[in-house]
This record gives sequence, C-alpha cells and structure tokens, in this order.
Amino acid sequence: MGSDGAQWSDDGALILTVRAQPRASKERVMGWHGQQIKIALNAPPVDGAANQALCHFLAKQLGVSKGAAAVISGEKSREKRVRIDGVSTADWETFVQRWGL
Repeated sequence: MGSDGAQWSDDGALILTVRAQPRASKERVMGWHGQQIKIALNAPPVDGAANQALCHFLAKQLGVSKGAAAVISGEKSREKRVRIDGVSTADWETFVQRWGL
C-alpha cells in the first residue's frame, strides 16, 4: 500500500494510522505525514467531535457505512489508529488515487 500507515488486519479490516488536524477550513486528505495519513477536519477536538468527524469522513470516502469506522487508539491524541470494516482493495486503491497518496 505504499506505507506502514495502512494495513489489513487478519479479519479483513483496514487499519489506518492517521494524524488528525482539527478545526481546518476544509475536510480533506493532506497526504502522508511520515507513516501516517494526515487528514484535515472541520470539527474541533472537543467531546469526541473530531474523532466522529474523522470516522464519518473516512467511511464516506471509502464507500462504507458510518458505523464501519472506529477510532481504536489515540482518542485524545492527534495520532490515531482507525479500523474500517468492509473496505475492498479496489475501494482503497480508488481512495489512494483520488487523494494522490
């Protein structure tokens, strides 16, 4: 996949290592930040709003339901691991191409 920041789990879920940038003017993928995908989010880092926005953004971009994405570590950090169920390799490749990763 080009970086250690994106891996497939044994049960087929996509695990992404993400660096979140809350309170951005526009939600978008900003590229690789080391081995993390840097993602700008509109939401502030208050009461889990940025985590929820991150999950919704990734789910929408990867063509899965909102409930398929969950932060599995780093809830209170900019550096997070997100598990996304139901992503096909074709959906991941489309995401990579769309965002120039």
